[in-house]
Amino acid sequence: MEQALVIGASGGIGRAVAEEWRARGAVVTGLSRAADGLDVTDPASVARVMGALDGPYDAVFVAIGILAPPGSAPEKQLAQIDPAAMARVFAVNTIGVATILTHLPRLLPRKGRSVTGVLTAKVGSIGDNRLGGWYSYRASKAALNQIVHGAAIEIARSHREAVIAALHPGTVATPFTQGYDPAYGKTTPEQAARALCDVMAGLAPAQTGGFFDYAGHNLPW
Repeated sequence: MEQALVIGASGGIGRAVAEEWRARGAVVTGLSRAADGLDVTDPASVARVMGALDGPYDAVFVAIGILAPPGSAPEKQLAQIDPAAMARVFAVNTIGVATILTHLPRLLPRKGRSVTGVLTAKVGSIGDNRLGGWYSYRASKAALNQIVHGAAIEIARSHREAVIAALHPGTVATPFTQGYDPAYGKTTPEQAARALCDVMAGLAPAQTGGFFDYAGHNLPW
């Protein structure tokens, strides 16, 4: 039976992915700040919580991120950039997830296929950026994409069948997107989870290090 790990399992998408994997027959371990005291901005907290895991996990999903610090919002103009707020976004979205990924090689099987999906965002694509703004969030996700790509290259040297991918879930109706109502609408967490799990199930080792959306399409860096 497949062993799966969801980091950020108390959030809308993380919780839905955990439930989807359970429905598909996986044994799921969920970690979150609310349930486990996992603070990704504190290396000691990450070491304590992640160090208690044994693995190996056939599937891993990392669903950690903030749009902006509490009381703030994504910047619409350069003049709105607040260095402290930007540092907080990077601390969670980029450095925090990178710290989580340092534990990944130990937790994946050395032999056989495994898949790790790291939740990112299409707005982190530099090539797709046509609107500007959202400086901290965009930049933190662009940096995260680079970390995921580099991690995939490194891990492939010792785990030849491991797939590590950056995943864009679409616009999902969660507290994260509250107040943001695109004309094309939002998907439910359950719909997003099914789509993301399908994508992860279909990725081959040759695709490791890629940046994909909820339909499995490649996104530009």
